[in-house]
Amino acid sequence: MKTMLARSFSALDWLGLWLAMLSLRILLGWDFFESGLEKLTGENWFMDIQERFPPPFNLIPPEISWQMATWFELLGGLALVIGLATRFFSISLFVLTLVAIASVHWPDSWATLSQLMQGYGFTDQGFGNFKLPVLFLGMLLPLILGGPGKLSLDHYLRRRWLKS
Repeated sequence: MKTMLARSFSALDWLGLWLAMLSLRILLGWDFFESGLEKLTGENWFMDIQERFPPPFNLIPPEISWQMATWFELLGGLALVIGLATRFFSISLFVLTLVAIASVHWPDSWATLSQLMQGYGFTDQGFGNFKLPVLFLGMLLPLILGGPGKLSLDHYLRRRWLKS
């Protein structure tokens, strides 16, 4: 029984090396790509919130910020799905998400921790809406620290380069 349990855990560990990070990359990549598409086909609303961007992002003209966000979401989303430059794009999207929380999703005002936590939700009822971006930060962190996993172009390229 002990051996069978050890084999089962070993098999799950092996499977996790191949699929765990892939699932994070696909979920995040898809969502960031969709957000980039919305920006690509939509109107620039960054002009309306530029004063809420944290420094130094508030110094960048909104047209440039919009383009940067759009293309980091589009290219970063695709790169995450295939596992290319995973750490670079994960860090970039982490920063982009922090800026989005500060400028779009954070409540306008709150006096107590319980008021702040009203914004930790998936709907905005005047309290902000920072639950989803916080979850994205938590999902990006393993990709930053642990890398893309074995089912990725990064893993393939690293193995190839280290061989020679």
